[in-house]
Amino acid sequence: MSATRKTAEAAPNGNGAAKPDPRLNDPDTLARQIVEKLTYSIGKHPEAARKYDWLRATTLAVRDRIIDHWFESADRIAASGEKQVCYLSMEFLIGRMLRDAISNLGLTEPIREALARYGVELDMVELLEPDAALGNGGLGRLAACFMESMASTGVPGFGYGIRYVHGFFRQEIADGAQVELPETWLVHGNPWEFERRDCSYEIGFGGKVVSLQEQGHPARQVWRPAERVLAVAFDTPMVGWRGEQVNTLRLWSAQALDPILLDAFNSGDHIGALVESNKAEAITRVLYPADSHQAGQELRLRQEYFFSSASLQDVIKRHLEKNESLSNLADKVAIQLNDTHPAVSVAELMRLLVDVHGFEWSAAWEITRATFSYTNHTLLPEALEHWPIHLFERLLPRQMQIIYAINADVIREASQDKGLDDAKIAAISLVDEGNGRRVRMGQLAFVGSHAVNGVSALHTELMKETVFHHLHELYPDRIENKTNGVTPRRWLMQANPDLTALITDAIGPGFLDNIEKIRDIDALADDSGFRERFAAVKRRNKERLADVVGERMATSVDPSAIFDIQVKRIHEYKRQFLNIIEAIALYDQIRTHPEQNWAPRVKIFAGKAAPSYAQAKQIIHLANDVARMINSDPSVRGLLKVVFIPNYNVSLAEIIMPAADLSEQISTAGLEASGTGNMKFALNGALTIGTLDGANVEMLEHVGEDNIFIFGLTAEQVAERRRETHSGRSIIEGQPLLREALDAISSGVFSPDEPSRYHSLVSNLYNNDWWMICADFKAYWDTQRRLDALWDRPDEWQAKAVHNTARMGWFSSDRSIREYARDIWKAGPRNGR
Repeated sequence: MSATRKTAEAAPNGNGAAKPDPRLNDPDTLARQIVEKLTYSIGKHPEAARKYDWLRATTLAVRDRIIDHWFESADRIAASGEKQVCYLSMEFLIGRMLRDAISNLGLTEPIREALARYGVELDMVELLEPDAALGNGGLGRLAACFMESMASTGVPGFGYGIRYVHGFFRQEIADGAQVELPETWLVHGNPWEFERRDCSYEIGFGGKVVSLQEQGHPARQVWRPAERVLAVAFDTPMVGWRGEQVNTLRLWSAQALDPILLDAFNSGDHIGALVESNKAEAITRVLYPADSHQAGQELRLRQEYFFSSASLQDVIKRHLEKNESLSNLADKVAIQLNDTHPAVSVAELMRLLVDVHGFEWSAAWEITRATFSYTNHTLLPEALEHWPIHLFERLLPRQMQIIYAINADVIREASQDKGLDDAKIAAISLVDEGNGRRVRMGQLAFVGSHAVNGVSALHTELMKETVFHHLHELYPDRIENKTNGVTPRRWLMQANPDLTALITDAIGPGFLDNIEKIRDIDALADDSGFRERFAAVKRRNKERLADVVGERMATSVDPSAIFDIQVKRIHEYKRQFLNIIEAIALYDQIRTHPEQNWAPRVKIFAGKAAPSYAQAKQIIHLANDVARMINSDPSVRGLLKVVFIPNYNVSLAEIIMPAADLSEQISTAGLEASGTGNMKFALNGALTIGTLDGANVEMLEHVGEDNIFIFGLTAEQVAERRRETHSGRSIIEGQPLLREALDAISSGVFSPDEPSRYHSLVSNLYNNDWWMICADFKAYWDTQRRLDALWDRPDEWQAKAVHNTARMGWFSSDRSIREYARDIWKAGPRNGR
């Protein structure tokens, strides 16, 4: 019996009791109930209520209706005995919840009318809701899309993660540089979550492992942790399309078993009395603590084990409430590991099965591998996570023993059964002996799963050739592809209601339930009337973004210019630096050749750099320095503006994506696993300039080569060039545009207060063009100029934009989830939805 099911049975309408009549959704009823919440739950008279009070009252009224659907879903799933998917992810970047919920429930207009009766605007109320700070970038947003799509397609899903108090940092820009401040999204509480004190589990760290011999039984290993903390569940309902199914996102909060050491407090040590409480709460305070030092590495490993162990204990508890044994766990539960962060779950499930529930090793291993599947999100070896063995062994001694045992079995199979040589065995081993003895979490996730998937066709093939080459040789049928997708409810219907209305008027509402029917507008790309309306929608979205830029940045941008946008995590391989260099070269050319017909362009950047990532933070600083100079130079005549918008999050993305004319997807080929921003932009009618990387390859196939602008080296060419040379010197010396732009950066033109600020950033390109910035510059520049020319032919541009929107239906997370459910999880979806 699921925890949600138990909650339903404990409620007055559960356990056979008569259920209340369904809540009415007409404006009169909604208006009355919102005021009731305002009065009796918040304690405010409507005339005294502030904007935030209306937000909370509206949320509570909507939440009541969600709970009805939540209980009904739990009842139905429990009665059917359907297999449940448990999605373990370090991040769930769910964004604001209110608009998502009322849209999926079909309540947008009734609530708008209900609030209007009290002079309150729904749009204003929605904007007050803080973004849940539960993620950073694409990994967390994908997890959120997948949770919504599981509910929308009828897959019984349970998300598991961490309830971060501050999450990832709030970014501000001071004198051009990134400043990290704590995110305070929980300062007013979270009305969407429900604390489940009955779903609490002890999580151990450290200590020792002892061997207990019981008469007539083999020796049993028992872990006796030196430290224990409590994992407490907080549940959030995840509403599917039209409210037909509501799944659960369960996040864990760390608390001390004893909140205060009373003896220490009474003896006068008031600070020391809270040490254990502070140590426990630190686990769930911040997402991705800096791991450049040992303390940060330890906290990161504690986080990963904490939520993995709590989630597995919960899965087992819920399974045993409905089943007599764990022997059929894999028949009833599928656990998806979203990247390597929860990879320790493989060792932890083995510990629980063998040490706690008495399974023989081979039976436990069979259950474990049949239950787990693993999604890889990166080809960067450093991102696959390697933990120092001395840290792992000290913090998780029994799990380390189990990893050694798993490794022995894998190596024995590779050596004896497959005859692999020592070099291949060293590459396969879960223990890296050549890097200070470290545990390889990617390998652990791979060998402990029955299926391992990449997230685009190119990425999946490169996995087989690079990071998991020898494991693929050992297990040739394990790797498969599941290309990412995005939920059209959030990224089209909610983020771009004007475009949604235009498409509905043109082809009817069928695409709202089946996004692949959006293809029907493809033929309208040749219809001048439709193109004009399509362009008018884009113009309104650009005006809205221009207002945001004006308010936040005190910078005026022209909506009639090309909105050329690159928003994503700041990283060298994503090549924001290449984009900035091109902006500088364009700046020079506009000033040098004023006689040419330059297309007006606004380059917009947003994204966060990891606090310890010095080069990425320098790129942010450079973008702001370049923006300051270009935007204040009258000789540019307003033809070029550069903007860096701070604190990129889901809510900002919902404004940016519909406003883009040009989507920058320019990562070094072979390094972007998939990308999902590329899909969101194209769905909203942006043209893509990008490399043949990640899902760009499949986008090319779907939108057609005439409607996407591909440039640069391929993944194979990147690998070949890296084998030949790392230097960019000869390229720089042979390309005056590139050389002059780099000279300007290096000499301090854009940083007169500190002329040497970017000297190392540029000198690295001369010595080591690892990210192919120099190698791809000319192709990038030439492609941008092709786009300039296209902008002067607006009918052609708009036709291509329509084709992009029309042909992006395949990139829905609904399609992704159906493929996972069919091929990996063997679960749902119900009724073929």
